[in-house]
Amino acid sequence: MTEHEGEYVADCRARVAFDLLTNRWNSVVVYALADGPMRPGALAARIGGISAKVLTETLRRLEYHGLVERRTYAEAPPRVEYALTDLGESLLVPFRALGAWSLEYGHRVLAAQDAAEAAANTG
Repeated sequence: MTEHEGEYVADCRARVAFDLLTNRWNSVVVYALADGPMRPGALAARIGGISAKVLTETLRRLEYHGLVERRTYAEAPPRVEYALTDLGESLLVPFRALGAWSLEYGHRVLAAQDAAEAAANTG
C-alpha cells in the first residue's frame, strides 16, 4: 500500500477543500467579502464580470457549505446582505496563500501556456 492510497475517496475531507477551490467564483466571492458584509449589487460591482445569476448561485453554494450567511432586514424595500461566517473567514488563509503563489509563479504558468499554444500552432 502506498503512502497516499485511498486518501481521495468520495467522502474524503480533502475533497471538500478541492471542490471549494476548483469552482471559478467561490474564491472570488469569499475574497470580495473579506472586508465585511455586502449587498448583492455592491458585491457584483466589486467583483466585475459576474452575472447576477452566477453570483446568486455562488452565494447559495457558499451558504450551503456554511461559509457565507445571508442577512435579511425588514425594511422597505427589503434589504439583503451577505457576510462571511467564521468558517468562511478561515478559508481566506489558503486563498491568500494561493494568491501569493500566483504572484510569485503566475508568470511561469502564463509562459508555459504561451509556449504550448505556440507549439500547437506550429505543429
